[in-house]
Amino acid sequence: MSPHVFRLRAVLLAGASLASPSLACAQSAPASSSDPAIAPAPPPVSDATAKRVYLPADFARFAPQTAYDMLTQMPGFTIKTADQERGLGQASENVLVNGERIANKSGGAVDELRKVPAANVERIELVDAASLGIAGLVGQVANVIVKAAGGKGQFEWTPDFRPHFARANLYSGSISYSGKFDWLDYTLSVVDDTGRGGFGGPVLITDASGALTERRYQIYHSESDLLTVKAKLAFRGPGSAKGNLTLSGTPYWNPSYNGDRRTRADGDDRSRVIRNRLDGFYYDLSGDYDFRFGPGRLKLIGVRHFDHEPIVQTQIMRFDSGAPDTGILFGRNSYIGETVGRAEYSWKTGKNAWQVSFERAYNSLDQRGSLAQLSPAGGFVPVPFPGGSGKVEETRYEGTATLSRPLGPKLDLQIVLGAEQSTLARVDGNLAPRKFFRPKGSVSLGWRPSPGWDASLKLRRRVGQISFYDFLSQPNLSQDRQNAGNPELVPPQSWELEGEVGRELGRWGKTRLRGYAHRITDIVDIIPIGTSDEGVGNLPRASRLGIVSTSTLQFDPVGWRGAKLDATMGIERTRVRDPLTAVERSIGGNHDVWLDFSFRQDVPRSRFAWGGEASYDHFNKSYYPTEVTRSWEGPWWISGFIERKDLAGMTVRLTVLNLLNARHRLDRAVYDGYRTVSPLSFREQHNQLIGPIIALSVRGKF
Repeated sequence: MSPHVFRLRAVLLAGASLASPSLACAQSAPASSSDPAIAPAPPPVSDATAKRVYLPADFARFAPQTAYDMLTQMPGFTIKTADQERGLGQASENVLVNGERIANKSGGAVDELRKVPAANVERIELVDAASLGIAGLVGQVANVIVKAAGGKGQFEWTPDFRPHFARANLYSGSISYSGKFDWLDYTLSVVDDTGRGGFGGPVLITDASGALTERRYQIYHSESDLLTVKAKLAFRGPGSAKGNLTLSGTPYWNPSYNGDRRTRADGDDRSRVIRNRLDGFYYDLSGDYDFRFGPGRLKLIGVRHFDHEPIVQTQIMRFDSGAPDTGILFGRNSYIGETVGRAEYSWKTGKNAWQVSFERAYNSLDQRGSLAQLSPAGGFVPVPFPGGSGKVEETRYEGTATLSRPLGPKLDLQIVLGAEQSTLARVDGNLAPRKFFRPKGSVSLGWRPSPGWDASLKLRRRVGQISFYDFLSQPNLSQDRQNAGNPELVPPQSWELEGEVGRELGRWGKTRLRGYAHRITDIVDIIPIGTSDEGVGNLPRASRLGIVSTSTLQFDPVGWRGAKLDATMGIERTRVRDPLTAVERSIGGNHDVWLDFSFRQDVPRSRFAWGGEASYDHFNKSYYPTEVTRSWEGPWWISGFIERKDLAGMTVRLTVLNLLNARHRLDRAVYDGYRTVSPLSFREQHNQLIGPIIALSVRGKF
C-alpha cells in the first residue's frame, strides 16, 4: 500500500516518458537475430485442448537472445506486468516461470526472463488462467518452461540521443551471468535503468477575455539513473523441496531542470528556474521455500522493501526591473518500508485443486517535509509547513481460499473467496487509528468451445491501492499549487467484470478481444479539502467500460515472407460525479483511446530485419477544484528501425523515433478560486518541440 519501488521508478522516468513515450518502447523492444534462411514459423503444437505449446523452433526466425525476446514475439499475446497490489495478494502478471508465479516486488517473471538465455527455454505454453489453480489470473497466461544450464552471460547496451534539450543517454544497459553448482542455480546482474527527457518552446498566457498577457520560452530536461545490482539464488532439496532468494540494491539519481523566460504585456519581464535533486537508495529482499507438507505443499514467502527518498526542489524568480528575487525551497526526506509474510498451502482431491493462503503486510511512510522562502538578503528562511511531516502506517491481514476444477473437457472453473482486515494510522497525528474489514475474491471461467477458439469470463471484488504520500501535504512548485494532506483517505474498492475471446488464425496469426466493466467505490481523485484547499481524496462512485483488440497478422500466406503486423486498439469510457458541479464527467486524466501498430520483416536469406511502429494515445482532462488541465503528446508517434543480426555474435538495432515531429502539448485553465464560483484567472497553453530521438541497441552473449 505504501509507494514502493515501482511507483518511484515511474516518478524517476516521468521526464523521459513525458518527453517521449515511444522512447520507453524503444528501450524495451527486443533486439533479436536469425539465421540467413527464414522459413515460415510453424503453427504452435496443440497439447490437448487446454493449451498451445510454442517450441524454440517457432521463434527461430528471430533468433532471440533471451526468453523475454521469445515472449515478445508470441502472436496475439500482450505481456501484462504485475499490478501494484496491496502486499503480494493475488497474481496479476500473466507470465509464469516453470508453472509458478514469481511473487516479489522487484520485477516479477518478466524481469527474470530478461536474464534467461534463449537456449535455456524448452517451450512456452499458452494456458487458460482458470485451469492453473493460481488465484487472480484471467484470460491466457504464458508459462515459460526453462531449464538450468552451465554458465552463460549476456549484455545489452541501449544508448539514445536527441538533438534538442535532453542530454545524451550513454549508460543505459545491463549485464547478467547465469550458472549452476550442483543443487544451486544462480543469476548475477547489473542493470542501469536510465531515462533522459526534454522539450522546449513557447508557452502562451491569456486572460479571461483571451488577450495575451505573457509569452514564455520554456526548457525542460530530466535525467534519471537507477543502478540495480541483483543476485538471485534458486536451490533444490532436501527431497522435493525448492526455494529462491533474491537480493538487490539500487542507488538512484534524478536531477531535473525547468526554466523559462517570461515577456509580459505590462513590461514586468522576469525568468524562473526550478531545479530538482533526488539522490536516494532502495533495497529489496525476497525469498520463498516450497516443500511437501501432509497431503499437499506449503510455500512460505517473505518480502522486504526499504527506500530512502530525499528530495530538494528550489524555485527562484528573477525580475528584469531589479526587484529582489523571490523563491521557494521545498525539502522532503522520506523513509518508505514494506514487509510482507505470506503462506500458501496447496493440495488436490480428485479433480479439485485447493489452495488456502494467509498474508500479513506492514507498510510505513515517515516523511519530514520543510518549506523556506527566499529573503531579500538572499538566504532561505524557514516558513511553517503544516501537514508536511508525519508518519503513516498500515498493518494488514488477508486470508483467501481458492478452488480450481474442470467442469468438463472444455470448461474450467476457479473460485476465490477471501477478506482483509487492516489498521490504518497517522502515527503522529491526533486521529485515532482506523480499522477496516473488506471482502474480496473472484469467480473465473475458461472455455474452449472448439479448436482454435478460447474464451474466459471473470467477476472480481478488488481492493485497490493508495499512496501514503497523499496523507501529507505536497507542493507542486511548477504549477504553483499545493495538495493538502488528507488523513481520511481510504483505498478504492471495485466490482470488476472482464471477458476475453481469442481465435487462432493458423498461418495467418491470431486475434483477441477483451472487454471489461468496473464499478468503483471510494475512487481516488482530487477533491476540495476544508473551505479553500484541495488534495487527494475519495469520491463515492465511478464506472469504467472498455474494449481492447490485440492481433498478430502474418504475411507469409500471401508471399511476403518474414513479415508480420502486431496491432493493439483500445477504447475506454469512464464516469464519475464531479465533487463541485455534481455533474457526471470522465475520470480525470484517464487513458480513453490507444492505438499501436508494429510492423517487422525478417528479410529472407539475410541477416537483416526492418520495421516500424505507429502509436496514438488520448487522455481526458484532469479536474482540480481550481483548474482544468489536459496534457498530451503527438497525436502520433512514428518510429522506424533497421536491425543487423549475428554481427560478430551480436544483434545491433538502430531506431529513429518521432519521425512526424510529435510535440508536447498542454492546455490549462486556472480560476481565482473554486472553478464553479470563481472567474477564470488565466489560460496556459504549451506547444513545444521534442524532436527526433536516435536509439541504438547492441546485444550479445558470452
